[in-house]
Amino acid sequence: MKKAILIDGNNILFRSYYATSYSGVIMKNSKGFPTNALYGLINMLNKIIIEEKPTHIMIALDKGKTFRHEKYLDYKAGRKEMPEELKMQFPVAKEVIESLGIKWIECEGYEADDIIGTFAKEIDRDPEFIGTIISSDKDLLQLISEDVDVKLLKSHDYIRMDKQVFFDTYQTEPIHMIDLKALMGDSSDNIPGVKGIGEKTAISLISKYSSIDNLYNHIDEIKGKTKEKLINDKDACYMSLDIATIYKDVPIDVSLDKLAYNGIDYDKYISILKELEFSSLLKKIDVSKNTSIKEEEFESNIINDLNNIKLTEPYSLYLEILGTNYHKDEVLGVGIYNSETHGYIPFEVLKENPNFFCDGISKTVYDYKEILYIFNKYNMKIDSVAFDSSVAGYLLNYNVTTDIATLATSLGYDINLYDVVYGAKSKLNNPGEEIVSKECMKKAKFLYDSKARLVEELEEEKETYLYEQIEFPLISVLADMEISGINVDQKFLEEFGEELQGKIEEKAKEIYDVAGCEFNILSTQQLGEVLFEKLEIKYPKKKKAGARYAYSTSKEILDKIIDSHPIIQMIIDYRTLTKIYTQYIVGLLSEIEDGKIHTIFNQTLTRTGRLSSESPNLQNIPIRTELGKLIRKAFIPSKDSYLLSSDYSQIELRVFAHMSGATNLIEAFKSNADIHAKTASDIFGIPMENVTKDMRRSAKAVNFGILYGISSFGLSEDLNVDMKSAKKFMDDYLNTYPGIKEYRDTLIDGAYKDGYVKTLMNRKRTIEELQSRNYMVRSGGERMALNTPVQGSAADILKKAMVEIHNELNKRKLKTKMLLQVHDELIFDVYKDELEEVKELVRDIMENTYKLSVPLKVDIEVGKDWYDAK
Repeated sequence: MKKAILIDGNNILFRSYYATSYSGVIMKNSKGFPTNALYGLINMLNKIIIEEKPTHIMIALDKGKTFRHEKYLDYKAGRKEMPEELKMQFPVAKEVIESLGIKWIECEGYEADDIIGTFAKEIDRDPEFIGTIISSDKDLLQLISEDVDVKLLKSHDYIRMDKQVFFDTYQTEPIHMIDLKALMGDSSDNIPGVKGIGEKTAISLISKYSSIDNLYNHIDEIKGKTKEKLINDKDACYMSLDIATIYKDVPIDVSLDKLAYNGIDYDKYISILKELEFSSLLKKIDVSKNTSIKEEEFESNIINDLNNIKLTEPYSLYLEILGTNYHKDEVLGVGIYNSETHGYIPFEVLKENPNFFCDGISKTVYDYKEILYIFNKYNMKIDSVAFDSSVAGYLLNYNVTTDIATLATSLGYDINLYDVVYGAKSKLNNPGEEIVSKECMKKAKFLYDSKARLVEELEEEKETYLYEQIEFPLISVLADMEISGINVDQKFLEEFGEELQGKIEEKAKEIYDVAGCEFNILSTQQLGEVLFEKLEIKYPKKKKAGARYAYSTSKEILDKIIDSHPIIQMIIDYRTLTKIYTQYIVGLLSEIEDGKIHTIFNQTLTRTGRLSSESPNLQNIPIRTELGKLIRKAFIPSKDSYLLSSDYSQIELRVFAHMSGATNLIEAFKSNADIHAKTASDIFGIPMENVTKDMRRSAKAVNFGILYGISSFGLSEDLNVDMKSAKKFMDDYLNTYPGIKEYRDTLIDGAYKDGYVKTLMNRKRTIEELQSRNYMVRSGGERMALNTPVQGSAADILKKAMVEIHNELNKRKLKTKMLLQVHDELIFDVYKDELEEVKELVRDIMENTYKLSVPLKVDIEVGKDWYDAK
């Protein structure tokens, strides 16, 4: 069976353009030519080809005014004129379409819908063809037939509409989409329909009467206002019916064979990509071979006897699990690949040969940390892993997730998404060993084929040091931390949970007494009604039209009205108590295994280079409130040990002083002065001993605010002062430290020019937001440009220290274990007899791992639980 794809070209281009332009972001090349619609078009078409695998494909385009404009002068009236920046991209779009091997068709006086309708009619006639229409325009649903369906695009997904899905949605046949439109109209095309009749009424009428003709033949059966509306707008209804009907006999050559898809014209495609400066898309092409990297179809090669496989050259391996949490989920098997062999080893077979991968041969993998954790769990070994493509791809700013297919797609490889093969997280299924084996081998081949390219790009981006000396060795460190886990006092959590439940009940009773009624305190709707209607507290904002609930009860709203009524503080306290109980008591208790919690550290997630934690997130254990901090008492050391916390003191401010070259800040850090008091002293021109708490607080706010590009408005909010006072304080600060303003200006100017910023160790972050025409988005980009070099450099320094500490602990054969990393803090389980040695070791490495123009300082605390050690 031949499969034809019919694409609504105008629809796709409009979607691609507005997907970014709504935020003010218009991509342009260095010549100033707008490219955002073209970029979206290329990605969309490549995705369509991969997903739909067409034998034939065509894109239909509008051309000029149509016969509908002649019939109905107001057709599409009121539509905004096409933006000039989009209009400019249409001629190039045609070249792009041609280079991708796709035929585009337009016909004077007809719309893209009519061209698609004409070909859909031909598909219905030809028994060798089936077809899929791709658009977000519901008008095209009238073309659905036994042989033609519609991929109806939504904001972030699509609905595959065939006859059954259409009927389930509209209770009628697809052809009657015309009749529905005639009744309810279409504001986007200025089709009037019948005034006052919406989709619900239209569906009800057409499901009963099938067509407009039959409806009016039985008009006397209709009652009340609906009958009156139908009679009054009968002419408009029939005119709308005519306008909404897709014409299926456009005077064009409808030979389906001429739509045959023969692949990309690489010479032309590459030339266009270079002209448009789409470097990320160019990276997806193997330019030297002038051919795309296509999926290789493997015959199933399931290896149940490892004696049948001989590996003598470097190879890649891919470990497949059924799920996304490798700490808990089922392991399926391993795909291997090199130039001499490929195959799939079921995990049950591998477990019987636990040292099979201890062969001394260089290996490329994806997510080495996952492999180390799983192999340790099953008492297996692996050696000579030389390259982790997930970490390399992350450093190179490719799209890296737990699904290898996202990186593969970015590099131009055709690998099925995990969800396509195994289903969504909530509905996982094992598709069988034959399919799993093929998928694993394809993934292993991708790793093998793409390694050299990733290595080359790391060198080109000057990120080889960052990869080889920090990120790659850090994998083993994080794996060891995950394997070790941290001991948890389950009894303490349970007792603390009971105490919290009591406090929650008491607080709820207080709230009910003050409110004069019982209600669901956590319900936005019910709480809003109690506060702003029953208690008549003045709502501090204008209510949004069409909002789901009449009133917001967000923290922002409650903070604004906290002095209006005693109940507000009670509600804030209630929310705090319930959050601590549900998120930290219930949440942590559910994660305890073998008396420990084993979090997963994400190494390839954040744009700044910071690590994050999940399942559970141990980086967000509360610290601001005393009640929340008590959660830390649940984290305890092993027997005869202490927990040791080593925390960098003001590392981001120190990095900022170094990078900005601000002399006063550098000298303050060198002299070990109270940096915030010293700043206040400099700004106010008074001796440090005369600095008040409020002065120091203001200086602290601006010291940290300056790292994040804080505005005068933001500072006024932090200090609770008016904008004028905040601006004066900011100006005084920058005048006191002139090097900082120069540094900030230079950094932002460079980010606008280059499109990216870098850390001290050359970690690169691209900042697309700087290209936005939207002031707020652009301002956010400037804050990222200011913060990333500082925060990213601090993260790199800590990672470097982690690697060195881990190596030194192993070198000295100490029993101490690094357990957690929380922002600028490291937590260790330290045996009593190693305590003094480890304190000295950790301090020495953390303070000397990277030389700045100011000293790095570490605060070390020791305790019998995490609370005492902080």
